[in-house]
Amino acid sequence: MTRGRLAARILLAPYLVVVLLLTWLPAKDAGQVTGIVATVAHWFDGLVPFEVGYPILEFLANVAMFAPLGVLGALAWPQASAGWIIGAGAVLSAVIELVQLTMPSRYSTLSDVIANTLGAAAGWAAVAWWRSRSESARRATS
Repeated sequence: MTRGRLAARILLAPYLVVVLLLTWLPAKDAGQVTGIVATVAHWFDGLVPFEVGYPILEFLANVAMFAPLGVLGALAWPQASAGWIIGAGAVLSAVIELVQLTMPSRYSTLSDVIANTLGAAAGWAAVAWWRSRSESARRATS
């Protein structure tokens, strides 16, 4: 196993712990970290009403939160297909949302599953793009 694969697999553990803490802590506690979305939405309130801006920013924050899963998954298991990596993101997201259904202070939404899955896909795509460019550069120099 290469050092890069090993590093990606090791980094996956703390990444997952952070994601689970952000998504499973009571809303009051998680809001201390994720409250930045509301703050940014208020900054743009003059351009975009908060009621419009906040859901968009929250969706994008969920995409960003799961992009590292796609990156780390693609780097840790380069032989895995896009379907496996993206599917893992979708399953993890669905589990998170199902657990949130049992938590009185949390809200479970299908849009979070969609955003998280898109994030995992974006992370995988970034690695695929980077590998493609690296391979093209190697062919051009040989």
